[in-house]
Amino acid sequence: MMNSPVCRMLDIEFPLFAFSHCRDVVAAVSKAGGMGVLGAVGLTPERLEEELAWIDAEVGGKPYGLDLIVPNKIAEEAKGDVTAADLRKAIPDAHLDFARSKLAEYEIDSEDLYNFSASRRGGGRNMQEAGARESLEVAFRHPIRLIANALGVPPSFMIEMAKERGVPIAALVGAKEHALRQVAAGVDILVVAGGEAGGHCGDVSTLVLVPEVCRALEEMGSDVPVLAAGGIVTGEQMAGCMAMGAAGVWCGSVWLTTPEAETCPAVREKMLAATSRDTVRSKSRTGKYSRQLRSPWTDAWEAEGPEPLPMPLQSLVAEPALARIDKLSQGGHEGATALATYWVGQGVGLMNESISTGQVVQQFKQDFIAACERLAGSIGD
Repeated sequence: MMNSPVCRMLDIEFPLFAFSHCRDVVAAVSKAGGMGVLGAVGLTPERLEEELAWIDAEVGGKPYGLDLIVPNKIAEEAKGDVTAADLRKAIPDAHLDFARSKLAEYEIDSEDLYNFSASRRGGGRNMQEAGARESLEVAFRHPIRLIANALGVPPSFMIEMAKERGVPIAALVGAKEHALRQVAAGVDILVVAGGEAGGHCGDVSTLVLVPEVCRALEEMGSDVPVLAAGGIVTGEQMAGCMAMGAAGVWCGSVWLTTPEAETCPAVREKMLAATSRDTVRSKSRTGKYSRQLRSPWTDAWEAEGPEPLPMPLQSLVAEPALARIDKLSQGGHEGATALATYWVGQGVGLMNESISTGQVVQQFKQDFIAACERLAGSIGD
């Protein structure tokens, strides 16, 4: 076990945290000595139960965690127990017409794309107290070792439920002032994510944000450990972040090119060929800034699309279209292949080969050790 506060807190060997929507990635990282964290915002309670039961059977008692998104602000129309059909009424036709026009331009049929069933849950349920409580009740029936919340201070009930069960709670932050609010609220671990990160992110770089937060915590006398995030895909970067004060790293993008990941094959190939400049930070997918792989779809929204809607309304515009794009791209549809995109950080420029999740962890360890030896050797006698 490495001498890191998060290793001691969570009983892991190596302070590498893997955020993934894919249970296979989660299990593989935990078994390799790191900590897999399952992204659960899109899962119903029934599906979450299935996923966690599978992970339990797979990891052999190794620690793993769960990540939810309970933002501090969502659209008023999404509050309460609403269906997707209810939320459809709050979406301007201009947004749906724009999405349809882009699909048509690439010969993709959009018929019935936005005919949401009245029985389908609204996109904001899991982001509110009722939905999050249901997810947590399922999660705490399993031996999870960490709960993480993105997009704001975890609601008090989440913190209380975690602390009652002795489960540490982590929170993602993209600014120093957010980190201080999280510490005041009682979180146990801060995931400090720079603007290079895939998915939701702020605009301050990891290289600046990590030491800024670490120094602020030291000044206030806090011992809350920091996990660095944002563009980190190698062990050298991990060593650099820990030299700046981080206790470990939180990575999401690096797993997307592994064979186990949920990534659409067309997108995986794009990522393997991409440079660090082939991403865009945009509100067009969720209504909040998130970094994703550039494609004609993202370019169109940035150049000529209507102003993105608040979360979760924008997702109800983007996700059905992107799901159809992914499905068609897997059948070789040229237009869909061109439009295909997914969340990924600027570290994609370093993700040049598809190797297994376990191999990624081992490569992290080897490169981390080599970087530490280089740094030690630079000090001299």
